[in-house]
Amino acid sequence: MPTISIVMPSMNEKKTIEVCIQKSLAVIDNYKLEGEIIVVDNSTDRTDEIARSMGVIVIESVKGYGNAYITGLSRSKGDYIAIVDADNTYDILELPKFLDILISGEADFVIGSRLKGTIKKGAMPLLHRYIGNPLLTWVLNILFKTRISDAHCGMRAFTRDALNKMNIKTHGMEMASEMVIEAADKGLRIKEVPITYDVRDTPSKLRSFQDGWRHLRFMMLYRPVPFLFIPGAFVFLLGMFLMVAIMLKGSVVENRLHSLILGSMLLVIGSQILTTGVYLKVYGFVHGIYERENGWIKKLLDYHSLEKELVAGGLMVTAGMFLGASVVFKWIKSGYGSMSEMEFAIMAMVFGAIGFQMIFMSIFLSVLMLDIDTDR
Repeated sequence: MPTISIVMPSMNEKKTIEVCIQKSLAVIDNYKLEGEIIVVDNSTDRTDEIARSMGVIVIESVKGYGNAYITGLSRSKGDYIAIVDADNTYDILELPKFLDILISGEADFVIGSRLKGTIKKGAMPLLHRYIGNPLLTWVLNILFKTRISDAHCGMRAFTRDALNKMNIKTHGMEMASEMVIEAADKGLRIKEVPITYDVRDTPSKLRSFQDGWRHLRFMMLYRPVPFLFIPGAFVFLLGMFLMVAIMLKGSVVENRLHSLILGSMLLVIGSQILTTGVYLKVYGFVHGIYERENGWIKKLLDYHSLEKELVAGGLMVTAGMFLGASVVFKWIKSGYGSMSEMEFAIMAMVFGAIGFQMIFMSIFLSVLMLDIDTDR
């Protein structure tokens, strides 16, 4: 059985795959231990042929960054696993710095830091180096209580036990964030080492804004409270405060109509943000991102709770229809002339919008509950 496994995803890396494999073999030979190199390929050039001619394990036709690593890691057998890109931007000869820490038992998960190491001129776009990567890393550190400087570094190593504890599911670039988040959530000892980052020989496959959004979206799924629940509650309560304060003062037509409209808009927007937070939380629960024992989600997904929510939404819609009907009735009674019932019309709109939001949310959550039943 191999002691060291090195997993490399590749996509059209015929210019660099040979040198990456040679460096990997040199690292394994340095330890005088059994090792394996696994290349997970999705190339249309000769990358797979070159890798296979060098005697390494090649897994073909695996599309997606996360899929490549999930496939390669599931095939690996080593006690210590290293992952690194096959484009030679990371110096694989620096892997002993990672493996020494694991073998000595100092950490369970080691990640490289390009920002604390050496970035060769032209290797990383300024947008990534000074804005994108630091910002996303800062958000991850705040949300998950980590202390790393380069959350998206692709050069990492971890123990077999650490891999078994991490529940990696994502198929795309967000897997880089997921692995760090899982390591932090599972209480693994994380250590960072400075590394060298070199210029690519082939065009980069990264898409700055799309990939950045995928990382942010995944963190939002893991932690919807700071992203959605807190802002949503703030907006909702602010809208409610404005509307109640204005309604208590009586007529709003003269000089408070704009504030009433603003308050109603904030109420509707706040309820939509909160509802989106619930969707993300329940989605994560259903797909195993959170523990199934999470109390308030189970209560929310309880059939009777959904029934009550459906009834509450129906009552809200009924209240809105009642207010709207009273406005129409007064309009008819006045002979279809001008009237000053703006506050009741706005309130009817708010009750109707929030009520329908609650109804459709209860329907959507009930569908997710069917997904849970199917898993069982």
